[in-house]
Amino acid sequence: MKYAVLFPGQGSQTVGMCADARDERPELVGPVADEIVGWHINALIDEGSEEDLTKTQHAQPALYAVSFALWSVFSDAVGVAPAAGAGHSLGEYTALAAADAIGYLDGLSLVAQRGSAMAMSAAESSSGMAAILGADLETAEKVAALRRSEGGALYVANINAPGQIVLAGGTDDLAWLTAEARGLGIRRAVVLKVAGGFHSPFMASAAESLGEALAATTMNAPEFDVYANVTGQPTLDPRATLGDQLTSTVRFAETLEAMAGAGIDTFVHIGPGDVTAGLAKRAVKGATVHVVSTTDQARTIAELLSVE
Repeated sequence: MKYAVLFPGQGSQTVGMCADARDERPELVGPVADEIVGWHINALIDEGSEEDLTKTQHAQPALYAVSFALWSVFSDAVGVAPAAGAGHSLGEYTALAAADAIGYLDGLSLVAQRGSAMAMSAAESSSGMAAILGADLETAEKVAALRRSEGGALYVANINAPGQIVLAGGTDDLAWLTAEARGLGIRRAVVLKVAGGFHSPFMASAAESLGEALAATTMNAPEFDVYANVTGQPTLDPRATLGDQLTSTVRFAETLEAMAGAGIDTFVHIGPGDVTAGLAKRAVKGATVHVVSTTDQARTIAELLSVE
């Protein structure tokens, strides 16, 4: 049995999330973390509004912190180290911290800067994202290229799993996409509630800002393979892959398939919700998939994996 750990990205945040993990790991989600991000993480999660928690500059550090706290509980309990790790967008930072490629606090600082930079980039242009239903990757790429050839700005942003593809574009581009979907070979296009066109050239200014922060951050060789969103393969240079991630396609389906090709047959989602677990089930048929979103689940699944 070879297992991989998967960490969620923005969108998995919920008010009150992972209270048990935060209680058990106050050194990770407490005053030291608050000083780095410049606001009170626990207070925002427990007492803030959903709207405030959903803001890019808040959601990303909060998710990173609580997911790593859960990982810490799980890691202390499990007897067999993971063969690999990955995260969806933001979650790649959590995976790298779990593999000791980035120190936890350094990672939190990067994520805080990343969230703020992405929020600023989103405010610079009217952009967003849309999920397309009933279309394969070839169709998605052709549609995006067609729109760009006509002077628009539409890009494949996320290849999440078979049948789960997300495009990023300007407001006019997304309006065109939803109106013309059927004629383009797409059953339906649904505009998502996100702040901007993430993982596309719309995030160029954020990538430039983040690049400076990455260059100043100490990084080590990961203790287990961490698969990069931009390549779908183990990263050899986290600085480069993290820097490219903001403006490049998230290839999560390819990541999961590559892991399966490397002999990984079990996937453990660690963090709020269960998004990456669902993607693993769709991308790797027959795989064993576990969800760790509470400390009880962390210990139960750790014990199970240790026996196997």
